[in-house]
Amino acid sequence: MFEAKALPQSASKAEIYESLAQQLSGLVDGERDAIANAANMSALIYDLLPDLNWAGFYFMRGPGLVLGPFQGKPACIRIPVGKGVCGTAVERKVSIVVPDVFTFPGHIACDSASRSELVVPLIRDGAVLGVLDLDSPYPNRFDETDREGCERLVRIYLDASDLTVDRG
Repeated sequence: MFEAKALPQSASKAEIYESLAQQLSGLVDGERDAIANAANMSALIYDLLPDLNWAGFYFMRGPGLVLGPFQGKPACIRIPVGKGVCGTAVERKVSIVVPDVFTFPGHIACDSASRSELVVPLIRDGAVLGVLDLDSPYPNRFDETDREGCERLVRIYLDASDLTVDRG
């Protein structure tokens, strides 16, 4: 049985992400199912990263994103490419850190309590397969350390998982 190991509150973000990477690597080791790995990764992040109110995945299905495994309140089910933070990250093929969602043009408010957001696209062979999406009820929750840490977690996830493009 896997049990997440929380770090003390005094741990730095870098230490938290190092621990998350090690734990995620162990959690997905030998498992190729993309949905199972996404579910466990969402739970691990939600459990160990402080100040989140949502952590999860959206996957490309046909022309847009469709909700995948997550932790938090019920969420928007479909997001068109180019819309909101998630759709914009897909369109641009880059991670996006939003300090205050109210200043992001076209932000989609799935949870009105969210104030900041981090979205990391899942890219394999130049194709966007989906996104990892983190929300926080606090402005300025995410920074470059979070972006780099989550990009590392996404690489671990992609290396472990049989995730392919769904042309719908």
